[in-house]
Amino acid sequence: MTTRYAARAAAGALAVLLAVAGCSSKAKDDGGDNGSESAGGVKTDVGVSAKTITLGALTDMTGVYATLGKSVTQAQQLYVKQLNAAGGVCGRQVNLTVRDHGYDPQKAVSGYTELEPDVLGFAQFIGSPFVAAVKQRVDGQDKVLVLPQAWAASLLGSPYIRVIGSTYDIETINAVDFLINEKGIKKGDKIGHVYFEGDYGESALVGSKYMAEKSGLTVVEQKIKPTDNDMTAQVAALKQAGVKAIVVSAGPRQAASLVGVAAAGGFNVPVIGNNSAFAPQLLATQAGPALSKNYWVASPSLPIGADTPEAEKLVADYQAAYPNDSLDNGVVAGWTAVSVFGEALKKACASKDLTRAGVDKALLTINSFDVGFGSPQNFSDPKAPSSKESVILQPDKSVTGGMKVVRESEASSVAEGYSPAG
Repeated sequence: MTTRYAARAAAGALAVLLAVAGCSSKAKDDGGDNGSESAGGVKTDVGVSAKTITLGALTDMTGVYATLGKSVTQAQQLYVKQLNAAGGVCGRQVNLTVRDHGYDPQKAVSGYTELEPDVLGFAQFIGSPFVAAVKQRVDGQDKVLVLPQAWAASLLGSPYIRVIGSTYDIETINAVDFLINEKGIKKGDKIGHVYFEGDYGESALVGSKYMAEKSGLTVVEQKIKPTDNDMTAQVAALKQAGVKAIVVSAGPRQAASLVGVAAAGGFNVPVIGNNSAFAPQLLATQAGPALSKNYWVASPSLPIGADTPEAEKLVADYQAAYPNDSLDNGVVAGWTAVSVFGEALKKACASKDLTRAGVDKALLTINSFDVGFGSPQNFSDPKAPSSKESVILQPDKSVTGGMKVVRESEASSVAEGYSPAG
């Protein structure tokens, strides 16, 4: 009797062990931990289950770049919705988990810390200083792909943080080239440069100084903080210095104040900003007329109102999805970044490897990617930006998105021969 009971107990214990093993195996298949193979023989790890692929987005909906952050995020949500409607990737639906950091360094880092363990990668991370703050973790323990809305040259060289378009230094070289070739700036002239402290502004400053050295110009610097919104003092200093043009590497508010204050004081010099220094909503403010007259923007892509089939479709789709929201170049930037990530996901799926390493490897194979907004992007070299070209735009409230093209996508000869320090 005792022997029979012992046998039954052993059999019961074995059944429990087999059941637990089965549950363990199933959980691993669903979650795809540790590079295991899951549904369809596809390798997976963080952020991928048998049914979903989860991406992260660290954005600014309430801070310096609130208008652009909203557009970037909504464009990415639109892409994900359309991708899922078409069947997703590798039989999985894609989820985009969004956190608003309000352009606050502590919120940005804590948002990254919160999302990183649960996402395959980041289709958005606004703010060069904040991306730089987690770069060591990204490159070291996390090894997670980040496609930032940030263009500081210091982000180059990372195998996981991949800059889309020209870095700020190259973009500024192209911007000053425009001032020289189109706005009469010549050897011996002084140009002003108003820039945010930190990675963004200081990366752009490297570009203006490099171009000034090559062209015989002098740069008059004005460093500001993201919380500085009134540019009266900076305009007064630059006017006193006798600058013939101004570069602004800050946010839309600072650019509008700079151009508006200069115009009000009769200081009518051309001003050109980096890609994140404009929002079309500014055209409805008191600074609107001055921006239309004396302001230009260097951009890594054609504007949302570009005359291409892809741009026209995106405008129609975006307006249908968000009828109460305005169009701006944040839509283009967000759409481009998430499209690049989507392309990497599709290539990783084809290789049956949806691990973080597999998606990163897939990105390296993308060497001529164009979503219809300018020059093709090349991601084969982590040490280089995906492009050295810039489009020069001018505010114009009569066109879709409030920006018109005044110089098509190109890289200046100086930019072509320049290598970012990284």
